[in-house]
Amino acid sequence: MSGSSLDGVDLALCTFEKRGANWSFEIESAKTIPLPAQLRARLLAVMGGTALDLARLDLELGAFIGRACKAFAGRRADMVASHGHTIFHLPQEGLTTQIGSGAVIAAAAGITTVSEFRTKDVALGGQGAPLVPLGEQLLFPDHRAFINLGGICNISLHGVRRSGSGGGPKVIGYDVCIGNQALNFLAAEIGKPFDRNGTIAAKGKVDHVLLAQLNALPFHALKPPRSLGREWFNAEVVPMIADRGIPLPDRMRTMVEHIARQLGTALKNTRTPVLVTGGGAHNSFLLERMRANTQADIHVPDRTIVDYKEALVFALLGLLRMRGEANTLASVTGAKHDSVGGAVYLAN
Repeated sequence: MSGSSLDGVDLALCTFEKRGANWSFEIESAKTIPLPAQLRARLLAVMGGTALDLARLDLELGAFIGRACKAFAGRRADMVASHGHTIFHLPQEGLTTQIGSGAVIAAAAGITTVSEFRTKDVALGGQGAPLVPLGEQLLFPDHRAFINLGGICNISLHGVRRSGSGGGPKVIGYDVCIGNQALNFLAAEIGKPFDRNGTIAAKGKVDHVLLAQLNALPFHALKPPRSLGREWFNAEVVPMIADRGIPLPDRMRTMVEHIARQLGTALKNTRTPVLVTGGGAHNSFLLERMRANTQADIHVPDRTIVDYKEALVFALLGLLRMRGEANTLASVTGAKHDSVGGAVYLAN
């Protein structure tokens, strides 16, 4: 998994077993490989680059991931499931682009690889995101509500009844608001990769004008299905939070409050425990503000699940692809129907 916050590539070696309708799993080992500084810089810049820049970076990232998988798992792995790194996400135009060539991964690792999980759903009129709710449903049946505090914050709610939808309870999921993309962007002003434990934000004060502007962004009034990409962050959020006329701690504090309030609104009808994962789950101040904005019980699992749940889920989605079983839920994405997504590149 390579998320929009550009922390690195998460590798998880997972074993799955299915008995009847139930799946069980074990994360045998896991690690995060930081992106080399030059590669990270190119991933940030490529949206404004040329088509040739993008094509070259697709190959380079695929080779990086493939070598990492070979060194990490070697012959122990039956397959690689790679989300890739999202560069463009414009589902309203029928377009989503994740780079990190699956063909190059398979060649470099010598392991059958599944990639391009989102494109089929977008072709069917869906958002192509989020895809994790199905994995949550199958692997964490004791929970009915999930939040991922990643570069983008998303939620999934299971067993939801929607008026006029028919067919009984559904799984819904959607992107709620920006997350670590914004917090890391602000931390970079003082040369830090992120705000550890929210210490910078905790020293600031809420700028209520900025908070009102963030909360008033039209995206937050859209009904799901809905999803975000870096294009939206760059166009809509960066111009607001880059205003250095507001002290950095105050901007950081305001962004934390914005995230916490948007998530609180998304959880307003939730009374079951909420499983919270992703890098933001290590931000103790953000968790404090989340708890202040919801009556739901915020449950943070062990560190391995916090950091590698998405890698775990994409491993399962890749396995479902190889089994020819649906791995994308139309109730989440808004597509015409559930689908089997992912391109397969067989090992030699």
